[in-house]
Amino acid sequence: MPDRTPMTLFSMTTRAMSAQMVRMNAATSNLANAGSVSSTEDGAYRPIRAVFAVELDRASGLAGVTSSGLVRAETAATKRHDPSHPLADADGNVFEAPVDETAEMVEIMESARQYQNLVQALQTAKQLMLETLRSQ
Repeated sequence: MPDRTPMTLFSMTTRAMSAQMVRMNAATSNLANAGSVSSTEDGAYRPIRAVFAVELDRASGLAGVTSSGLVRAETAATKRHDPSHPLADADGNVFEAPVDETAEMVEIMESARQYQNLVQALQTAKQLMLETLRSQ
């Protein structure tokens, strides 16, 4: 963040809300690909996770969050013997995406709750500002 424009509560909260949306989108992408299969282990879908970094604003002393990208999990695909499957390899195996649906649902619920908390923080800040203006 540039030093000439100090971070405010609103810009910091906006960044945090964006981070929660990235986190939620990654988890929903993983859920959407759960159960998908491939004919090769390398071709199987791997879950993705958002990576975040702390960003310090020198002008205000506040720290914010920024998304530094997405990474694929190093989890091995699940090999399943299913010779009747159209994508089965020569040995009759298919490789299923290693997605834990329960963990992804928890990730979605946590990020939604954090997003909701951030919205509430913004509403409280707005309410306090209005009260301050009214009392003058």
